[in-house]
Amino acid sequence: MSFELALLLGTFVFLVLIDAPIAVALGLASVLYLFIADLAPMMVVAQRMIAGIDSFTLLAIPLFLMAGMLMVQGGLAPRIVNLCAALVGRSTGGLAIVMIAACMLFGSLSGSGVADVVAIGTMMLPAMRERGYHPGFSSAALGCAGSLGTVIPPSIVLIVYGTATNTSIGQLFIGAIIPGLMLGLALMVVAWWISRRHGWRGGEPATGAVIGRAFISAIPALIAPLIIVGGIRAGIFTPTEAAGAGVVYALLVGGLFYRSLSWEGFKGILRDTTEMTGSILLVIASASVFGWILAAEQVPQLAVNGILAMTDSGMVALLLIMLIVLLLGTFMESLAIILILAPIFVPVLAAYQIDPVYFGILLCINLAIGANTPPLGIDLMAACRTAGIPMSASFRYLLPFLGAMVAVLVLLVLFPQIITAVTGTS
Repeated sequence: MSFELALLLGTFVFLVLIDAPIAVALGLASVLYLFIADLAPMMVVAQRMIAGIDSFTLLAIPLFLMAGMLMVQGGLAPRIVNLCAALVGRSTGGLAIVMIAACMLFGSLSGSGVADVVAIGTMMLPAMRERGYHPGFSSAALGCAGSLGTVIPPSIVLIVYGTATNTSIGQLFIGAIIPGLMLGLALMVVAWWISRRHGWRGGEPATGAVIGRAFISAIPALIAPLIIVGGIRAGIFTPTEAAGAGVVYALLVGGLFYRSLSWEGFKGILRDTTEMTGSILLVIASASVFGWILAAEQVPQLAVNGILAMTDSGMVALLLIMLIVLLLGTFMESLAIILILAPIFVPVLAAYQIDPVYFGILLCINLAIGANTPPLGIDLMAACRTAGIPMSASFRYLLPFLGAMVAVLVLLVLFPQIITAVTGTS
């Protein structure tokens, strides 16, 4: 490793450890490297940042963010919760299972883990507290369930991975459906098991008429993911066009059908979408410069040679990569990990003939686990803030949920056909 490369990585790690914004850490480390190494003029920083976000596919990010917020403001999210509550009734752990199911359904609308946590948490956490559920348990379940928004399509994380590695986003979306369902079911089993030990139950039992009314009311919300994912699967939309269709659909349903959208609310959604998109694109732009430097230093080739020297087994190499990502996920943001590591690991995967679609889905599951692992744990942090408790209060209940997610990840590593058979890459 050259001195300049060590300086680049050391500066980045130092800035992350002192809690600098990830975009700042990537950008400052890159600028310092170029200043010392004299690899290229400083003008290349601006050029690479612009090139990094000059992508039609990335337009899907603000559109999916906007569609998710429109669906919350437009009344789709509460109707999803009501339908789940009617179906579960008074079963053991009912409200926790309702929350997990609602997070899965809303994740198919928003594409964002944090948005999922906040939207569902604000509706479910007060009701669970009234029913005697421990806030730490509720927050742990909410954080892990909300992180499914990074796995279940239309996942923003999958969009960024597909863009960074030139992988089909449509195939990523299709391949992530079954793993997303497996994760949700695993979390429900854990929630039922813990609730059974503590005697936590659901709400009032629902009659057939109540379930029917809840289902009819939720039909427009249930159609949305069919339009988005089904349109991509049928070849009608590209992911970006599907995101645009999602925005139009949310506007029509929220504004005309449910009549829950106001002009003031719409202006707030535009403002929030702009702020969130700006923060995401700044990370992508800074990571583009950082990744360009890593490529110039031949880091991908070094990674390939290093792992090939360690093992001839693709399974072992994949498990090693998953462990690295899991450790990094405890203190780094998901997008930064993808933008830095995915271009490095994809050549390694090619050497072992591992499908990049399959790996991308495993990577997103790994990052969903990291989003609930201290000290960063951004989804867990959002859940605890929504509940009004310190993050430490959820640790007692967190481990079983994380264990269930890790078990699903290991199962998918051992049986890749669960994903590849659906995507047609087996």
